[in-house]
Amino acid sequence: MSHAPALILHGGAGARRERNYDAEVVHMRQVVEAMKARLDAGASALDVAVEAVVMLEDSGLYVAGRGASPNLAGAYELDASLMDGATRKAGAVAALQGFRNPVVAARAVMDRTPHIMLAGEGAALFAHDRGLEPIGDEAAWFTRAGQGEDNHPPGTLSHGTVGCCVLDIQGRLAAATSTAGVFGKMPGRVGDTPIPAAGTWADERTATSCTGQGEYFIRVAAAAQVGWRVEAGQPLAEATQGVIDQIGGMGGDGGLIALDRDGNIAAPFNSQGMKRAWLTTGGQIGVEVFGR
Repeated sequence: MSHAPALILHGGAGARRERNYDAEVVHMRQVVEAMKARLDAGASALDVAVEAVVMLEDSGLYVAGRGASPNLAGAYELDASLMDGATRKAGAVAALQGFRNPVVAARAVMDRTPHIMLAGEGAALFAHDRGLEPIGDEAAWFTRAGQGEDNHPPGTLSHGTVGCCVLDIQGRLAAATSTAGVFGKMPGRVGDTPIPAAGTWADERTATSCTGQGEYFIRVAAAAQVGWRVEAGQPLAEATQGVIDQIGGMGGDGGLIALDRDGNIAAPFNSQGMKRAWLTTGGQIGVEVFGR
């Protein structure tokens, strides 16, 4: 039985009203259009989630991939994870340095190892052994286009992330997330993005990708909690808003995107804005930054 495909992606919470996001709006629409063609051709949810995140990483427009911000030591430590809802398989890398697309490395961890996460030097050695594309000249590669993205005072957990959730024509769900983490982070800091259940989740009912102050998302198992709430009978909109309200009640901010097996889409956030775009099961494409 064929299903109508759907997807939703984000370019990070923390958007500020004084900034112009025309370039991001155009790019996110381009990504959705490209992924719609892939889904219509029968591509799997997991492949499309990874391909969408690669496009977001490579653009330099978001705080992931080329748009990464350095840590306090001036190093670029990148995180990513993905999850295949049909199999519950997951892969992740944390504090990865020197390689172009952390989400591709996360996919390789899932496909080529018995593990779920590799971190730091071990992740870099694995990426090298798998022949993944290195960055080379960091000064030429990283655009730092995401600098100034946050809406937080100095010394707080300002942030940026990209992610995608997908429903394919076979009814399978998948999610992928990638980030450089919070601005000015301590070397070795790991947030929610590379942690399945915290920053990324996909099962038979839902797919979720989170963006925000990761320390709070970890504390409530935000992405998996959406799935558990839906499994318990909550509609997707209610489940996702409940998680964001819980994070807000603890003093954290950010947002998440989610998609269920019926193609329902949700994107709650409590920051000023969240860059996001989507494809409905009816074939409509939408892009938004500040509207709810």
